[in-house]
Amino acid sequence: MRASRLVSLLLLLQNRGRMTAQELAAQLEVSVRTVYRDVEALGEAGVPVYAERGPAGGYRLVDGYRTRLTGLTAGEAEAIFLAGVPGPAGELGLGSMLSTAELKLRAALPAELADRGGRIRQRFHLDAPTWFREPEPTPHLAALAEAVWADRQVRVRYRRSRGPREVTRTLSPLGLVLKAGRWYLVAAVDEQVRTYRVGAVLELSVLDELVDRPDGFDLVSCWQEHADGYERSVYRAEARVRMSVAALELMAYVFPPAMSRAARAAAGEPDADGWLLTTVPIESVKHGHIELLKLGAEVQVLAPAELCERFTATAHRLAALYPAPVAVEPVADEGPG
Repeated sequence: MRASRLVSLLLLLQNRGRMTAQELAAQLEVSVRTVYRDVEALGEAGVPVYAERGPAGGYRLVDGYRTRLTGLTAGEAEAIFLAGVPGPAGELGLGSMLSTAELKLRAALPAELADRGGRIRQRFHLDAPTWFREPEPTPHLAALAEAVWADRQVRVRYRRSRGPREVTRTLSPLGLVLKAGRWYLVAAVDEQVRTYRVGAVLELSVLDELVDRPDGFDLVSCWQEHADGYERSVYRAEARVRMSVAALELMAYVFPPAMSRAARAAAGEPDADGWLLTTVPIESVKHGHIELLKLGAEVQVLAPAELCERFTATAHRLAALYPAPVAVEPVADEGPG
């Protein structure tokens, strides 16, 4: 266990340069005191690691030192092959490079580990897009990826969901995120970090100006904060409903997760007929009408009044299209004649 941690510490310093004891402790998930002992052990083993004093100090390797330690465990080799995602890599213009890198990795690994990597690909596959949705065209994705990598600003003409429908912006790209089969650009504009759907970019020009990346920017944390904020902000209203237990269970399959979770959390106890009261978050009356119709006659809207009126009108229009079936009297059995 300690040997693996020492290797990880060495590779962190090699790849990232100077790091404080606190940063190393957070990465390795150990105490600062353990980092002190591990750094001392590396020095005793002949690794040229030294400490820089002062507020901007930390540990670093002597300039030019690089370890040739490249051994992989079986689990690490499997994880590398599993992490290769051909579809998204191809969309970024990196498909051929990913294939070449895998071939080189297979050639460098012992036969047993190379074989385990091949078995992973035959047993696990990541299909990122959601069901029942065509992939969104992203003709400017590869150019955006190059701009992100080179820290170059871009000029984009972008299609918005609300007026003005088309806008032109100069953006400082910070990262790209693939979410449920759709690509999003995280970029700085007017000293704020915002998110743009790549499929809505109509025109793109890569500029000569360099991107001034914000200090401490972390793409994963930034995206998670954006995603959480979007879920909180999009549902601006609520619908009070009465629904069957079966409808509550069905919501997980036909509603967005945030709606389903909230409805289940607010659900009361079912009555003797198997119906219960709950509150469902909705974006608007129109949105609530579309979503709750998926539950058919297993849900009854109680509030708001405007949503009730929409369901009443829909129910009457449906009744006109589908008249009630004519009851057929059963034929009496008269017995043999």
